[in-house]
Amino acid sequence: MTPRGPYRKAEDAGILPAIRGIVDVRPSYGYRRVTALLNREQRLQGKQTVNAKRVLRIMQHHGLTLERHTASRPGRTHDGIVIALRSNIRWCSDHLEIHARNREEVRILFVLDACDREVIAWSAVANAGISGEIVRDLMVTAVERRFGTIKVPHAVEWLSDNGSAYIARDTADTARALGLTLLFTPVRSPQSNGMSEAFVKTLKRDYARVTILPDADTILALLNEWIEDYCEVHPHSGLKFHSPREFIRLSA
Repeated sequence: MTPRGPYRKAEDAGILPAIRGIVDVRPSYGYRRVTALLNREQRLQGKQTVNAKRVLRIMQHHGLTLERHTASRPGRTHDGIVIALRSNIRWCSDHLEIHARNREEVRILFVLDACDREVIAWSAVANAGISGEIVRDLMVTAVERRFGTIKVPHAVEWLSDNGSAYIARDTADTARALGLTLLFTPVRSPQSNGMSEAFVKTLKRDYARVTILPDADTILALLNEWIEDYCEVHPHSGLKFHSPREFIRLSA
């Protein structure tokens, strides 16, 4: 009996260019996210969706998969429940730094929903710190964008770390006026705000690290495009590989 070679469908050749196109634009994506974007396009064209295992096989055969991650996971357990069961119950806020090649730095402050993961509002400054005023402006903007008012219609939790900008008395006063309930993660426990940590990793891995960033002005010019792409396109495993806004539309 002749040994059977590796199985390949004849139709794989028709799918390969689409897979290559996704990988070329999003080199940090694994096969699951590639499958999500491929099937999104297949549906728009009225074509049959593709099984994730088939996409993995094609990517493996053509050397398009990511290197296997071998780092050990941290042993610290999660200290609190962050994920919310529906939108506008808990918002998570944090900040991150992105460095340019000339050593300039941009700090981005953001707030996202703990259910749908959409970045509700964000602000950025170059070569400067995050002030309490920026946090308070972000709170007001978030409430206005989600509810169209200057006060939430029901209790909304605002989860952040214990940074001085978040715990300032003026910030607490603003939160109270807006109807937000301030919650703080335990000291030295970033895992307790894992939703924000996940977004930080995504923005750095899938956007900043695959882009040439000569200076702070370049980062500032790209941020809106990156965050819009994250909200509208980026498949999220916790949302069954829908993007945040796709998930919101499907939940309406």
